[in-house]
Amino acid sequence: MQRVEFVVADEAAGTRLDAWVAGAVPDLGRNHAKRLVLAGHVAVGGRTIVEAKRPVKPGEVIAIDLPPAAPTAIAGEAIALSVVYEDDAVIVIDKPAGLVVHPAGGHHTGTLVNALIAHCGASLSGIGGVARPGIVHRLDKDTTGLMVVAKTDRAHRNLAAQFADHGRSGPLERGYKAIVWGVPDRPIGTIAAALGRSTRNREKIEVKRTGGREAITHYRVAERYGAKAKPVAALVECRLETGRTHQIRVHLASIGHPVIGDPAYASGFATKTTLLAEPARTVAANLPRQALHAWLLGFEHPETGEEMRFESPLPADMAALVSALKAL
Repeated sequence: MQRVEFVVADEAAGTRLDAWVAGAVPDLGRNHAKRLVLAGHVAVGGRTIVEAKRPVKPGEVIAIDLPPAAPTAIAGEAIALSVVYEDDAVIVIDKPAGLVVHPAGGHHTGTLVNALIAHCGASLSGIGGVARPGIVHRLDKDTTGLMVVAKTDRAHRNLAAQFADHGRSGPLERGYKAIVWGVPDRPIGTIAAALGRSTRNREKIEVKRTGGREAITHYRVAERYGAKAKPVAALVECRLETGRTHQIRVHLASIGHPVIGDPAYASGFATKTTLLAEPARTVAANLPRQALHAWLLGFEHPETGEEMRFESPLPADMAALVSALKAL
């Protein structure tokens, strides 16, 4: 077993122990975290706790014993990767749209993990388990942009701690660019709204007035498109202070400015496309995904301590939409 330790942050007070463990170790999964707690592999303040629903308290030191890395049974596949940086500890890739990060229901092949296994071979960290070797964070299938993957267990543990800290005390940065309908009233703002699974559709996330997990997104309006008096769209830069499923997409939709092309959270804005002048109308109508791109990624190198920072230009489909919107 490999032991990792974390300190509970103030904002996590009251979170169930299994939920907190799942959040502390990226991609561990709630069910796996619960099994670890029940099996006695989690200690709080040096005392083993087997009560999954026990609430955590700020400042508590929680130690988690992770089982040995399991050998992956997933086959490597010759899928082209856009490698931005690589060394013996980490690999940074620029993920294209349509690529699922790891095997799951409905996607057992053709994933980023399949591509990484073929590219890196047996060097990937196995801490994430058979299905998620080396994975310390994710992007949605149709969100493009930068991801870092751990190639050693030591790198995995270090990066996992950085992502769990959300950059509050370290150099971790995650920046996104989104093209949204309309323009937020405030050019710079923060959306702090707890998120959780929708009670009506389990595949969707929604803002929760009670319960839910803390979620904070900082945004800045970078460009406005359309008539000055009544702009139709905007390019918004977002920085994450937390990393929840669909966080940016749900947060922007919650303030009335969903991401253009988002099939889950912008469906009510589909008719707006017909109101655009050409060529923006055609470009927007043909956009096959949400216009969301992870353009910035910064972290401390897990071996050298060097601050690493990478940027990725807008992919062709989003660049084409921006160009068309600028012509309005």
